[in-house]
Amino acid sequence: MSPASTTSASKRAASKATKSKATTGSQPNKSTKATKSTAGRKSDTKAAGTKGRSKEPAKRAKTVVREPKAIDNTIFSGYSEGPYGKAFDEMFDADGEVRAPYRGIYKAMSEYDAADLDVRVDALGRAFIDQGVTFSLSGKERPFPLDVVPRVISAGEWSKLEAGITQRVQALELFLDDIYGEQEILRDGVLPKRLVHSCEHFHRQAANIRPPNGVRIHVAGIDLIRDENGDFRVLEDNLRSPSGVSYVMENRRTMARVFPDLFSSHRVRAVADYPSHLLRALRASAAFNEADPNIVVLTPGVANSAYFEHSLLARLMGVELVEGRDLFCRDNIVYMRTTEGEQRVDVIYRRIDDDFLDPMQFRPDSMLGVAGLLNAARAGNVVISSAVGNGVGDDKLIYTYVPEIIEYYLGEKPSLQNVDTLRCWLDDECEEVLDRIDELVVKPVEGSGGYGIVFGPDATKAELDTLARKVRNDPRGWIAQPVVQLSTVPTKIDGEVRPRHVDLRPFAVNDGESVWVLPGGLTRVALPEGSLVVNSSQGGGSKDTWVLASSRSSAEDRELSGAKVVNASGVAAARPAESAPDPLHTQTQQQQQAQQGTDQQGGEHR
Repeated sequence: MSPASTTSASKRAASKATKSKATTGSQPNKSTKATKSTAGRKSDTKAAGTKGRSKEPAKRAKTVVREPKAIDNTIFSGYSEGPYGKAFDEMFDADGEVRAPYRGIYKAMSEYDAADLDVRVDALGRAFIDQGVTFSLSGKERPFPLDVVPRVISAGEWSKLEAGITQRVQALELFLDDIYGEQEILRDGVLPKRLVHSCEHFHRQAANIRPPNGVRIHVAGIDLIRDENGDFRVLEDNLRSPSGVSYVMENRRTMARVFPDLFSSHRVRAVADYPSHLLRALRASAAFNEADPNIVVLTPGVANSAYFEHSLLARLMGVELVEGRDLFCRDNIVYMRTTEGEQRVDVIYRRIDDDFLDPMQFRPDSMLGVAGLLNAARAGNVVISSAVGNGVGDDKLIYTYVPEIIEYYLGEKPSLQNVDTLRCWLDDECEEVLDRIDELVVKPVEGSGGYGIVFGPDATKAELDTLARKVRNDPRGWIAQPVVQLSTVPTKIDGEVRPRHVDLRPFAVNDGESVWVLPGGLTRVALPEGSLVVNSSQGGGSKDTWVLASSRSSAEDRELSGAKVVNASGVAAARPAESAPDPLHTQTQQQQQAQQGTDQQGGEHR
């Protein structure tokens, strides 16, 4: 298969050929791209759908095989008496009966008494502290709470999610290649030009920087929620530096040690091979030294909230973890300073925001980046992963047009629907938002960490008046969504198991030949009662996410035995040489990074 799951050029060429046949009287093909006669109409341009609403009829909750109801004298006693309102509970149906994927977990965990469960909860907490599994909040390291009840996804359900995520990543890959190239989607009127050009993450500096194998999105984190009908919907896309996969791997490793009996009775797909898939994608992207490229992980530094993850991934891939001061450019080639002299760098997996990446192109005061890095990439001498400018693809307003993006490039209907969204930059939708502002969730397009979001039903009149003024003054900067009751999963709270709201971030890795989706992903849980905010900075935690399999593979056996996943070439890399930074300035910029991780609404900062 050609690079990037067939290159964007070949996709567009095939689509144009199909369009030509349709205009000469042939039967329209399903994969035909939107024609100019329809793509330019306002109704099509606005269809995410019109006013963000799906045209499909509402689906009923999934039918489940009836099992005995939750019984007394177990950790689940009383749980089914008070699910949250209309929320879809993933373990129990509306009658309090156990859904099929959870029967094994329910049976096994019902045998635990309260004292035994408390001992295991304490063991989980100690393990995370001992292993340094933390996140940084206001400069302080804190353990990321892990709940004892796993979230379970059936094999069939996961297969559908996997297909939908793959479709979405492929379409967004083609979109980014087009936007930084010929911009055909804008010329055809499918997306308004001002929509893209007004996005602060659209960087003209990235125009015509073509990755050697055509891949711009090496890693994507697609945030999903499950609505009242039990249907998964996309909340947002994260195409720059999505964080959280370290928690996925550490959650699994710790749960397997503390609850070995649960894993011995279930067939759960492994997650520990993520670093090998990421390393394969990074190696495949190299333009030089293709047989053994020199790959580094570029981190802002120890003060960054996701530093634990940067360090873990570098170690598991067997590559160097570097800071900007360890690298320099000469003659449009990037070198790493090491104790053994200069070494050429072929691929940089960067966890630094665009604005800090190259002081010659973006922020001139950046202490974190590498001067001349973009010129080296433009010359084809180094690959930056993920590509500069990917943020235009995960802009919250452009998110509302992803259904059209999928149809335009792939000729397919979206497998995963968006959350219904109103766009304040369109006059009629803005008026609807202002009319219903007290019943909607209003989000800043550039918001992060759950900050700036206003839940209309919970806001005061003064807060809503202030919000309305902000929306009128900057309609491009706001979207609005209905209050969606996120699905619930049993969660241990103060000695009892109670329903708590969750979301899900699956991680997809694109190596140019195919898109691989990590089975499961990061489930975040809102621990405060009634809260819909899963952000770690606002009291959120996480769960181990199980995707059930029909048979156990060698990867799962290796994971349960605690085997390390290291995929280096076997040659020890030279350590980067030390240099003296400005500590205070550097620490401040490390903390300013707005990478897309675990500390966001629906999804470190998007």
